[in-house]
Amino acid sequence: MKVSKNQCWDIFCQVVDNYGDIGICWRLSQQLASEHKIKVRLFINDMVAAQHIIANLALNQASQIINGVNLCVWPEISVTPAQVVIAAFDCKLPDSYSQKLFINHSTWINLEYLSAEPWVGDFHAKSSPQPALGLTKHFFFPGFTPNTGGLVREHNLIANRDAFLKSSGKKAIFWARLGLSHLAKENMVRISLFSYPEAQIRRLFSALANHKNIIHIVMPFNGNLSQYNAAFSDCTQSESQGSCRLLQQGNLSVHLVPFLSQDDYDHLLWACDLNFVRGEDSWIRAIWAGKPFIWQPYWQADKVHIQKMLAFLHVYNESASRQMQTLLLDAHQEWSANDTDLAPAKNLNQALWTNLINQLPALAAFTYQRSNTLTLQTDLATKLVIFSENLRNNQV
Repeated sequence: MKVSKNQCWDIFCQVVDNYGDIGICWRLSQQLASEHKIKVRLFINDMVAAQHIIANLALNQASQIINGVNLCVWPEISVTPAQVVIAAFDCKLPDSYSQKLFINHSTWINLEYLSAEPWVGDFHAKSSPQPALGLTKHFFFPGFTPNTGGLVREHNLIANRDAFLKSSGKKAIFWARLGLSHLAKENMVRISLFSYPEAQIRRLFSALANHKNIIHIVMPFNGNLSQYNAAFSDCTQSESQGSCRLLQQGNLSVHLVPFLSQDDYDHLLWACDLNFVRGEDSWIRAIWAGKPFIWQPYWQADKVHIQKMLAFLHVYNESASRQMQTLLLDAHQEWSANDTDLAPAKNLNQALWTNLINQLPALAAFTYQRSNTLTLQTDLATKLVIFSENLRNNQV
């Protein structure tokens, strides 16, 4: 899909939970710039949080170009709107900016949160007149079906993944770069863990510590682990390995590694046998990794997040066997449950995670096939380009 020559887009990212919002916006911005040749300005309200994702981001500059994207501090002064304006995750545009949208004939798109709930397809691409501003806002919903906005996926992602999976050398180099060369061996289970503190980490560790297999968990963190102290309370700390910290409990070793770049996080997901992910960005990347994963949705009141989790599992696991569907449902519910919702019997928790580890080969075959099936759908960036062009040509 070709866009109008020299087209410019503005993307506004208001960081809420530190990483998911900026993670999605940064990937999308880079793809629009590199694959669709669009001039992108990415406005960010929290550059400190963004720096965890964009490692070479300078905090003392109002704007800077990285990987073809102009990263800008959230505007507090007069800025002329671009031809296409994306408010990521329904963030509120600055008043001084939104008042100029009509004058500049800008196309205004609200990029919503990802959900697999049935109503998403009905609301995708709908418009909402804004009489006070003299223009229309358009809603764009990412999703898992053709009648939604699709998922962020660079055009070379799957080819790069498969090349990595087929190369023992690439995997060995990656583990060595993390200071974990011994994880390149085949006779172990490797798990990545990226979660909110509310996850049932302590129960997971307890179950895996008693597993017959040697299990290694790799847990990227941003330097603040105080929220996880209760989860680590049954572990003993061993000698640090360079920039990594090592916790041990029975047959389980937990490697705490510094926060990873987006590319290295992709490699971690590819290199592991099971991935625990959260929010939106790591969730999508786990899907593209084609490896078994457990997703922890962002916590919401009245258990709305559980409804979103169930909706996703219904769509994603529809082609799985009944036994596999039950196993994945039980594992997801255990991982995201409140303490009061959990079964009191410890052996039930042990049996669940033991069964999941034992079923990893079958789960891997299913998730790899499911990932490849989803790649048949058009990606989010391309769908946004097509949608914006149709709007500007009055075809929507």
